[in-house]
Amino acid sequence: MIPPVLPTYARAPLTFVRGEGAWLVEADGRRFLDLGAGIAVNALGHAHPALVAALTEQAGRLWHVSNLYRIAEQEQLAEKLVAATFADTVFFTNSGTEAAELAIKMVRKHWSAKGDPGRTEIVAFEGSFHGRSTGAIAAAGAEKLVKGFGPLMPGFVHLPWGDHGALKAAVSDRTAAVLIEPIQGEGGIRALPDACLKGLRALCDETGALLVLDEVQCGMGRTGRLFAHDWAGVRPDIVMVAKGIGGGFPLGAVLATEAAASGMTVGTHGSTYGGNPLACAVGLKVMELVADEDFLAEVRRKAGLMRQRLEGLVAAHPGVFEAVRGQGLMLGLKCARPNADVVAAGHAEGVLTVPGGDNVIRLLPPLTLTEAEIAEGIVRLDRAAARLEAA
Repeated sequence: MIPPVLPTYARAPLTFVRGEGAWLVEADGRRFLDLGAGIAVNALGHAHPALVAALTEQAGRLWHVSNLYRIAEQEQLAEKLVAATFADTVFFTNSGTEAAELAIKMVRKHWSAKGDPGRTEIVAFEGSFHGRSTGAIAAAGAEKLVKGFGPLMPGFVHLPWGDHGALKAAVSDRTAAVLIEPIQGEGGIRALPDACLKGLRALCDETGALLVLDEVQCGMGRTGRLFAHDWAGVRPDIVMVAKGIGGGFPLGAVLATEAAASGMTVGTHGSTYGGNPLACAVGLKVMELVADEDFLAEVRRKAGLMRQRLEGLVAAHPGVFEAVRGQGLMLGLKCARPNADVVAAGHAEGVLTVPGGDNVIRLLPPLTLTEAEIAEGIVRLDRAAARLEAA
C-alpha cells in the first residue's frame, strides 16, 4: 500500500525536531552535526536569531497579498541584489526549479522579442542538475532524471563536462544560451575553472548567445564570494538563485541584465507566492548578513581550514576517501567506498553529509560553522571512516 507521503525519497530513519546553529536534534535526543545544511539551504544555520526575528516580525504584519500589488519587502530585496551584483532586474520564485523554468523562458523570449524566434537551442552539460520540473530535467538530460517522463521539452544540446572541443563545435550563432553551474552540486562538486568560465563568456560574446549560470547551490556566499562567478570576474546575462537566499525559508530568484530580460513584459510570467512578504523579509536579512565583506572573508578563512583538515582525513583513510574537491564551503569527498555507505556511517557517528554524483559526499555546512565545529566534524568523519574500515 502506498504511504500517505508519496515515496519518491529513500529517506534516512531520522526525524529531527529542533535545530540550533550547525546542530540538529533527533526525536530521541541525539545531536547531529549538520554538514549538509538542508542541501546548502540553511546558510546561516538553524534557527538563526536574526532570521527568526525577521520572520516573526513580518508574520505579525502581513503574510501574503499576491503579485497583483506592490510588495515593499520584495522591492527592497530586489534593490539590494541589483546593487550587489551584475543584475539590472530580479524576479522572485519559491524554488530553484522555478528559477530554472523562468531562465529557460527568458532566454527563448529574448530571442523571440529580437525577431529571431527560431533561435531556441540551449547548450547544457553532462552531470548538471537544474531541478525536477519537465523543463529542468530536459535541460539536464540525465537518464535517471528523464526516464519515463517523455516527451521532453526540445531544444537542448548536452555536452560532456570539460570537453572544450565539443563546446566550440556546438556553440554557434544559432545558440540561444549556454546554461552551466559554476560548481556542479548533484554532479559531484565539480568546479568549473575560472579560465573556462571566462572562455565561456568570450564564446557567448562572439556568438551572441546568453550566458546563464545556475548558482542555486553555489551562490549566496557558499564559495566565499557572494556568487561563485565573482571569482572569475565575469558578467553573466542571467543567474538562477535559491537555497541559501532564504536561509531555510522557500525563496528563489532569477537575476538578469536589462538586455536579457527585455522580452519579459506584463503577462509573460507570474507567480502567486513568489516574492511574498514573509520570504522577502527573511531574504533581506540574509542579504544583509551574507553580502557583508567581513562575513565572506571569514567564510574563506574557515573554508581553508576545513579543506586542510579534510586533506588530512583523506591521507589517514585512503581506503575510504580518495580526494577533496570544491571551493569555499562547498566541498566534496570523493569516496573509495560507496558514498551511501559513507553517509550512513556518518549517521552512526552523529554527522550529516549529502550524497552526490561521481561517488562523492557533499559537505555544505552552514556558513556560520565555527572552528570548533569544523574540528568536531573531522573527528566524527574520522570515526565514520574507521567504522567502515572495521566492517
